[in-house]
Amino acid sequence: MSGSLTVNPEMAERVRRATDELEYRPNGAAQGLASGMHRSVGVVLPDLSNPYFHGIIKATNVGAARDRYRMLVTEWQEPGEELGVCLDVLSRVDGLLVLSTRMETDSLRDLAARGVPTVLVNRVELGVDLPMVAVDNFSPMLELCQHLASLGHRRVVYLAGSPSAWQNRERWKAVQQARILGLDPVMVASDATIEAGYEATDEALGHDPTALIAFNDLAALGAIARLRELGLKTPEDISVTGFDDVALARYADPALTTIVSPKTALGEQAWMMLEASLRGERPEQPPLLSATFVQRASTGPAKGSGG
Repeated sequence: MSGSLTVNPEMAERVRRATDELEYRPNGAAQGLASGMHRSVGVVLPDLSNPYFHGIIKATNVGAARDRYRMLVTEWQEPGEELGVCLDVLSRVDGLLVLSTRMETDSLRDLAARGVPTVLVNRVELGVDLPMVAVDNFSPMLELCQHLASLGHRRVVYLAGSPSAWQNRERWKAVQQARILGLDPVMVASDATIEAGYEATDEALGHDPTALIAFNDLAALGAIARLRELGLKTPEDISVTGFDDVALARYADPALTTIVSPKTALGEQAWMMLEASLRGERPEQPPLLSATFVQRASTGPAKGSGG
Protein backbone atom coordinates (compact mmCIF):
# COMPACT_ATOMS: atom_id res chain seq x y z
CA MET A 1 0.00 0.00 0.00
CA SER A 2 2.95 2.32 0.60
CA GLY A 3 4.58 1.57 -2.73
CA SER A 4 7.55 -0.27 -1.21
CA LEU A 5 9.70 -2.04 -3.79
CA THR A 6 10.71 -4.77 -1.29
CA VAL A 7 7.27 -6.44 -1.44
CA ASN A 8 6.75 -9.33 -3.86
CA PRO A 9 4.92 -7.82 -6.90
CA GLU A 10 2.43 -10.72 -7.12
CA MET A 11 1.58 -10.38 -3.44
CA ALA A 12 1.26 -6.61 -3.79
CA GLU A 13 -1.20 -7.02 -6.68
CA ARG A 14 -3.32 -9.49 -4.69
CA VAL A 15 -3.47 -7.04 -1.77
CA ARG A 16 -4.45 -4.17 -4.06
CA ARG A 17 -7.27 -6.22 -5.62
CA ALA A 18 -8.57 -7.16 -2.18
CA THR A 19 -8.50 -3.56 -0.93
CA ASP A 20 -10.33 -2.39 -4.08
CA GLU A 21 -13.07 -4.97 -3.55
CA LEU A 22 -13.44 -3.97 0.09
CA GLU A 23 -13.17 -0.24 -0.75
CA TYR A 24 -10.47 0.00 1.87
CA ARG A 25 -8.69 3.33 2.34
CA PRO A 26 -5.51 3.43 4.43
CA ASN A 27 -5.35 5.81 7.37
CA GLY A 28 -3.13 8.71 6.29
CA ALA A 29 -2.17 9.66 9.84
CA ALA A 30 -1.05 6.10 10.59
CA GLN A 31 0.96 5.95 7.38
CA GLY A 32 2.60 9.23 8.32
CA LEU A 33 3.63 7.89 11.71
CA ALA A 34 5.14 4.80 10.09
CA SER A 35 6.98 6.59 7.30
CA GLY A 36 7.79 9.92 8.93
CA MET A 37 6.06 11.62 5.98
CA HIS A 38 2.66 13.31 6.12
CA ARG A 39 2.23 13.80 2.34
CA SER A 40 0.91 17.25 3.21
CA VAL A 41 2.21 20.81 3.00
CA GLY A 42 1.19 23.90 4.91
CA VAL A 43 0.26 27.32 3.55
CA VAL A 44 0.31 30.26 5.98
CA LEU A 45 -0.99 33.67 4.89
CA PRO A 46 -2.17 36.94 6.46
CA ASP A 47 -5.80 37.04 5.30
CA LEU A 48 -7.93 34.17 3.98
CA SER A 49 -10.64 36.61 2.90
CA ASN A 50 -8.35 38.47 0.48
CA PRO A 51 -9.15 37.13 -3.03
CA TYR A 52 -5.60 37.90 -4.19
CA PHE A 53 -4.39 34.80 -2.38
CA HIS A 54 -7.04 32.52 -3.86
CA GLY A 55 -5.40 32.35 -7.28
CA ILE A 56 -2.01 31.58 -5.76
CA ILE A 57 -3.42 28.84 -3.53
CA LYS A 58 -5.41 27.28 -6.38
CA ALA A 59 -2.35 27.07 -8.64
CA THR A 60 -0.27 25.66 -5.80
CA ASN A 61 -2.89 23.06 -5.03
CA VAL A 62 -2.91 21.86 -8.65
CA GLY A 63 0.79 21.05 -8.36
CA ALA A 64 0.45 19.55 -4.90
CA ALA A 65 -2.41 17.27 -5.97
CA ARG A 66 -0.47 16.16 -9.03
CA ASP A 67 2.43 15.15 -6.78
CA ARG A 68 0.07 13.51 -4.27
CA TYR A 69 0.27 16.09 -1.52
CA ARG A 70 -2.58 17.64 0.41
CA MET A 71 -2.57 21.26 1.55
CA LEU A 72 -3.30 22.63 5.01
CA VAL A 73 -4.15 26.35 4.66
CA THR A 74 -4.37 28.74 7.61
CA GLU A 75 -3.99 32.40 8.52
CA TRP A 76 -2.64 34.39 11.42
CA GLN A 77 -4.56 37.17 13.17
CA GLU A 78 -1.85 39.41 14.60
CA PRO A 79 1.70 39.94 13.22
CA GLY A 80 3.26 38.84 16.51
CA GLU A 81 1.72 35.38 16.24
CA GLU A 82 2.80 34.59 12.67
CA LEU A 83 5.95 32.66 13.62
CA GLY A 84 4.02 30.65 16.22
CA VAL A 85 1.39 29.70 13.63
CA CYS A 86 4.11 28.63 11.20
CA LEU A 87 5.82 26.48 13.83
CA ASP A 88 2.53 24.87 14.80
CA VAL A 89 1.81 24.00 11.17
CA LEU A 90 5.35 22.66 10.68
CA SER A 91 4.65 19.89 13.20
CA ARG A 92 1.91 18.53 10.92
CA VAL A 93 3.38 18.86 7.43
CA ASP A 94 6.41 17.98 5.31
CA GLY A 95 6.93 21.49 3.94
CA LEU A 96 5.65 25.04 4.20
CA LEU A 97 4.71 27.94 1.93
CA VAL A 98 4.63 31.31 3.69
CA LEU A 99 2.69 33.92 1.70
CA SER A 100 3.31 37.65 2.07
CA THR A 101 4.95 37.20 5.46
CA ARG A 102 5.24 40.17 7.81
CA MET A 103 7.81 38.50 10.08
CA GLU A 104 10.95 40.27 11.20
CA THR A 105 14.22 39.02 9.73
CA ASP A 106 15.22 37.28 12.98
CA SER A 107 11.96 35.31 12.97
CA LEU A 108 12.56 34.27 9.35
CA ARG A 109 16.03 33.04 10.33
CA ASP A 110 14.45 31.10 13.20
CA LEU A 111 12.05 29.50 10.73
CA ALA A 112 14.90 28.64 8.37
CA ALA A 113 16.85 27.01 11.21
CA ARG A 114 14.07 24.43 11.72
CA GLY A 115 15.33 22.53 8.69
CA VAL A 116 11.87 21.87 7.22
CA PRO A 117 11.47 22.67 3.49
CA THR A 118 10.03 26.19 3.39
CA VAL A 119 9.50 28.71 0.59
CA LEU A 120 8.74 32.41 1.04
CA VAL A 121 6.23 33.80 -1.44
CA ASN A 122 6.20 37.56 -2.10
CA ARG A 123 9.04 38.35 0.27
CA VAL A 124 12.65 39.03 -0.65
CA GLU A 125 14.99 39.29 2.31
CA LEU A 126 18.78 39.21 2.16
CA GLY A 127 20.51 37.15 4.81
CA VAL A 128 17.69 34.61 5.18
CA ASP A 129 18.56 31.08 4.05
CA LEU A 130 15.22 30.21 2.49
CA PRO A 131 14.09 29.91 -1.14
CA MET A 132 12.03 32.92 -2.23
CA VAL A 133 9.74 33.75 -5.13
CA ALA A 134 8.10 37.12 -5.65
CA VAL A 135 6.51 39.50 -8.11
CA ASP A 136 8.18 42.72 -9.24
CA ASN A 137 6.19 45.46 -7.48
CA PHE A 138 8.45 48.43 -8.21
CA SER A 139 8.48 48.52 -12.03
CA PRO A 140 4.73 48.25 -12.68
CA MET A 141 3.94 50.74 -9.91
CA LEU A 142 6.32 53.21 -11.52
CA GLU A 143 4.53 52.62 -14.84
CA LEU A 144 1.21 53.31 -13.14
CA CYS A 145 2.64 56.58 -11.80
CA GLN A 146 3.80 57.49 -15.29
CA HIS A 147 0.23 56.98 -16.47
CA LEU A 148 -1.07 59.38 -13.81
CA ALA A 149 1.61 61.96 -14.61
CA SER A 150 0.69 61.83 -18.30
CA LEU A 151 -2.90 62.70 -17.32
CA GLY A 152 -1.74 65.86 -15.55
CA HIS A 153 -1.80 64.57 -11.97
CA ARG A 154 0.68 66.08 -9.55
CA ARG A 155 -0.54 65.80 -5.93
CA VAL A 156 -1.33 62.13 -5.25
CA VAL A 157 -1.95 60.18 -2.04
CA TYR A 158 -0.70 56.64 -1.51
CA LEU A 159 -3.08 54.61 0.67
CA ALA A 160 -0.46 52.40 2.27
CA GLY A 161 -0.55 48.72 3.11
CA SER A 162 0.96 47.18 6.23
CA PRO A 163 4.32 48.84 7.04
CA SER A 164 5.82 45.36 7.59
CA ALA A 165 4.76 44.10 4.14
CA TRP A 166 7.58 43.82 1.60
CA GLN A 167 5.12 44.61 -1.21
CA ASN A 168 4.10 47.83 0.52
CA ARG A 169 7.70 48.97 0.85
CA GLU A 170 8.40 48.24 -2.82
CA ARG A 171 5.27 50.05 -4.01
CA TRP A 172 5.92 53.12 -1.86
CA LYS A 173 9.52 53.28 -3.12
CA ALA A 174 8.17 53.40 -6.67
CA VAL A 175 5.66 56.13 -5.82
CA GLN A 176 8.44 58.16 -4.23
CA GLN A 177 10.66 57.59 -7.25
CA ALA A 178 7.84 59.02 -9.39
CA ARG A 179 8.80 62.50 -8.15
CA ILE A 180 11.10 62.55 -11.18
CA LEU A 181 7.91 62.32 -13.28
CA GLY A 182 6.44 65.37 -11.60
CA LEU A 183 4.27 63.66 -8.98
CA ASP A 184 4.05 65.04 -5.45
CA PRO A 185 3.15 61.99 -3.33
CA VAL A 186 1.94 61.81 0.25
CA MET A 187 1.45 58.56 2.19
CA VAL A 188 -1.61 57.96 4.37
CA ALA A 189 -1.80 54.93 6.67
CA SER A 190 -4.29 52.32 5.50
CA ASP A 191 -4.21 48.56 4.89
CA ALA A 192 -5.10 45.84 2.40
CA THR A 193 -8.86 45.73 3.01
CA ILE A 194 -11.97 47.45 1.64
CA GLU A 195 -12.70 48.81 5.11
CA ALA A 196 -9.21 50.28 5.50
CA GLY A 197 -9.38 52.04 2.13
CA TYR A 198 -12.81 53.43 2.97
CA GLU A 199 -11.68 54.72 6.38
CA ALA A 200 -8.47 56.31 5.08
CA THR A 201 -10.14 58.30 2.32
CA ASP A 202 -11.23 61.28 4.42
CA GLU A 203 -7.68 61.83 5.66
CA ALA A 204 -6.36 61.42 2.13
CA LEU A 205 -8.72 64.12 0.83
CA GLY A 206 -7.26 66.50 3.40
CA HIS A 207 -4.13 66.62 1.21
CA ASP A 208 -6.17 67.86 -1.78
CA PRO A 209 -5.07 65.12 -4.20
CA THR A 210 -6.27 64.58 -7.75
CA ALA A 211 -5.53 60.84 -7.53
CA LEU A 212 -5.46 58.09 -4.89
CA ILE A 213 -2.96 55.27 -5.39
CA ALA A 214 -4.21 52.41 -3.24
CA PHE A 215 -1.96 49.62 -1.96
CA ASN A 216 -4.27 47.05 -3.55
CA ASP A 217 -7.60 46.66 -5.32
CA LEU A 218 -9.57 46.11 -2.13
CA ALA A 219 -8.40 49.38 -0.60
CA ALA A 220 -9.13 51.12 -3.91
CA LEU A 221 -12.70 49.80 -3.95
CA GLY A 222 -13.21 51.01 -0.40
CA ALA A 223 -11.92 54.46 -1.36
CA ILE A 224 -14.26 54.67 -4.37
CA ALA A 225 -17.21 53.77 -2.14
CA ARG A 226 -16.36 56.56 0.31
CA LEU A 227 -15.81 59.08 -2.51
CA ARG A 228 -19.26 58.21 -3.86
CA GLU A 229 -20.79 58.84 -0.43
CA LEU A 230 -19.12 62.25 -0.36
CA GLY A 231 -20.56 63.13 -3.77
CA LEU A 232 -17.23 62.84 -5.59
CA LYS A 233 -17.10 61.08 -8.95
CA THR A 234 -14.36 58.71 -10.05
CA PRO A 235 -12.47 59.65 -12.19
CA GLU A 236 -14.09 63.03 -13.00
CA ASP A 237 -13.29 64.50 -9.57
CA ILE A 238 -10.52 62.14 -8.45
CA SER A 239 -8.78 59.16 -10.03
CA VAL A 240 -8.22 55.91 -8.11
CA THR A 241 -5.86 53.03 -8.83
CA GLY A 242 -5.37 49.57 -7.33
CA PHE A 243 -2.89 46.70 -7.50
CA ASP A 244 -3.33 42.91 -8.04
CA ASP A 245 -6.31 42.77 -10.45
CA VAL A 246 -8.60 40.63 -8.31
CA ALA A 247 -11.78 39.47 -10.04
CA LEU A 248 -13.83 42.38 -8.68
CA ALA A 249 -11.50 44.97 -10.21
CA ARG A 250 -12.70 44.79 -13.81
CA TYR A 251 -16.37 44.56 -12.84
CA ALA A 252 -16.36 47.48 -10.39
CA ASP A 253 -18.07 50.77 -11.27
CA PRO A 254 -15.92 52.28 -12.60
CA ALA A 255 -13.68 49.42 -13.69
CA LEU A 256 -10.40 49.72 -11.82
CA THR A 257 -7.10 50.81 -13.32
CA THR A 258 -4.63 48.44 -11.67
CA ILE A 259 -1.66 46.12 -11.95
CA VAL A 260 -2.25 42.54 -13.09
CA SER A 261 -0.27 40.33 -10.72
CA PRO A 262 0.64 36.88 -12.14
CA LYS A 263 -1.09 34.92 -9.39
CA THR A 264 -1.23 31.59 -11.22
CA ALA A 265 2.41 31.75 -12.32
CA LEU A 266 3.43 32.70 -8.78
CA GLY A 267 1.59 29.70 -7.31
CA GLU A 268 3.06 27.34 -9.90
CA GLN A 269 6.60 28.59 -9.27
CA ALA A 270 6.14 28.39 -5.52
CA TRP A 271 5.07 24.76 -5.75
CA MET A 272 7.95 23.80 -8.06
CA MET A 273 10.40 25.26 -5.57
CA LEU A 274 8.80 23.58 -2.57
CA GLU A 275 8.55 20.23 -4.35
CA ALA A 276 12.26 20.42 -5.21
CA SER A 277 13.02 21.14 -1.54
CA LEU A 278 10.88 18.17 -0.49
CA ARG A 279 13.10 15.98 -2.71
CA GLY A 280 16.17 17.29 -0.92
CA GLU A 281 17.25 19.66 -3.68
CA ARG A 282 18.11 23.33 -3.33
CA PRO A 283 15.85 25.17 -5.82
CA GLU A 284 17.39 27.89 -7.95
CA GLN A 285 16.42 31.44 -7.07
CA PRO A 286 14.16 32.67 -9.90
CA PRO A 287 14.03 36.30 -11.07
CA LEU A 288 11.12 38.45 -9.98
CA LEU A 289 7.97 37.65 -11.94
CA SER A 290 6.62 40.45 -14.13
CA ALA A 291 3.33 42.23 -13.46
CA THR A 292 1.41 44.27 -16.04
CA PHE A 293 -0.23 47.70 -15.87
CA VAL A 294 -3.80 47.86 -17.20
CA GLN A 295 -5.72 51.08 -17.74
CA ARG A 296 -9.46 51.02 -17.12
CA ALA A 297 -12.13 53.58 -16.30
CA SER A 298 -11.12 54.69 -12.78
CA THR A 299 -8.40 57.07 -14.00
CA GLY A 300 -8.77 60.18 -16.11
CA PRO A 301 -7.31 63.67 -16.56
CA ALA A 302 -6.55 65.54 -13.36
CA LYS A 303 -9.39 67.89 -12.46
CA GLY A 304 -8.46 71.40 -13.49
CA SER A 305 -5.58 70.23 -15.71
CA GLY A 306 -7.45 71.03 -18.91
CA GLY A 307 -6.89 67.47 -20.17
